[in-house]
Amino acid sequence: MTSSEKSCATEGLPANLPSRLPGADLLVGAVDGHVHACPHINHRSIDVFEATRMAAAAGMRAIGLMDNFANTSGLAALANRQLGHLGVEVFGGLIMEPPAGGISAEAVRVALKLGYGAPGDGARFISLPTHHTRHIARLENRSEDHIARCLAIPESGPLPDPLPEILDLVAEADVVLNTGHLSAAEALRMVDAARARGVTRLLVPASHYDAATVAELAGMGAHVEFSFFFASHATQTGLTHVDAARNTVPPVSAPEMVALIRSAPVDKVVLSGDCGVFLLPPPVEGLREFLLLLESCGLTREALRRMTGETPAALFRVGS
Repeated sequence: MTSSEKSCATEGLPANLPSRLPGADLLVGAVDGHVHACPHINHRSIDVFEATRMAAAAGMRAIGLMDNFANTSGLAALANRQLGHLGVEVFGGLIMEPPAGGISAEAVRVALKLGYGAPGDGARFISLPTHHTRHIARLENRSEDHIARCLAIPESGPLPDPLPEILDLVAEADVVLNTGHLSAAEALRMVDAARARGVTRLLVPASHYDAATVAELAGMGAHVEFSFFFASHATQTGLTHVDAARNTVPPVSAPEMVALIRSAPVDKVVLSGDCGVFLLPPPVEGLREFLLLLESCGLTREALRRMTGETPAALFRVGS
């Protein structure tokens, strides 16, 4: 990166912030696949371009954009076209929430192709709903009518349509299937069904599962994700996510999270920030704080670097 590019990357940041703070070295080469920097009904602390510049200033390798309201593949492609010279790869994908088209094979097809035709364009992940699952709807104390409209994965028998077709599309494109916010039993069933249809890249948000479930998911070949948001103060107040309702999620203490992380092999764990709301630091700073928090609870720097570096980079095909 040239001196002028470094100046552009650090525009708006306090002088020497990335290099002087403890734990800044852990961000070098890191991949945060869970960044909320897109337009949102409760607004975001930074936009996509700012997120990319800040990641570059910290020496990060890539960021992944997540949005409950839209496919982020186009925004990622735009960021790469405008700021690719900074050396940070930006990728996007689709969370199949109702505002983003719902659980739709056609929406998945669009997401997988949206971009400018450059290498790496198109969705790198397809996610089941995060808030429109019956599991989360119950945690959010939603109405029975709302819960009935949300996704549930049956204990046995065929998956509801169009999930089989979507799994085939994910397998063919060789992108990540994120299981979204399912119950532990549903996540296990979903991973088994996805692998049976040829999906090889699987990511399961696992902060609220028990150690046995985390170990079983990793043993099935899935990656398990742990995010700063769930160990942060943002869990203490209601936030809007997909509508005007303000909801909370149960917090997970850092020691509890470290115990869960240790239930899986290092090469099956992905750490992410899940930052973007104003209650939390901007994504780069949030990830730094998260890594220091986990280190203070006993995880080694070598493990932290793998779980934020080579493991998510391989999972999301960064650089391919």
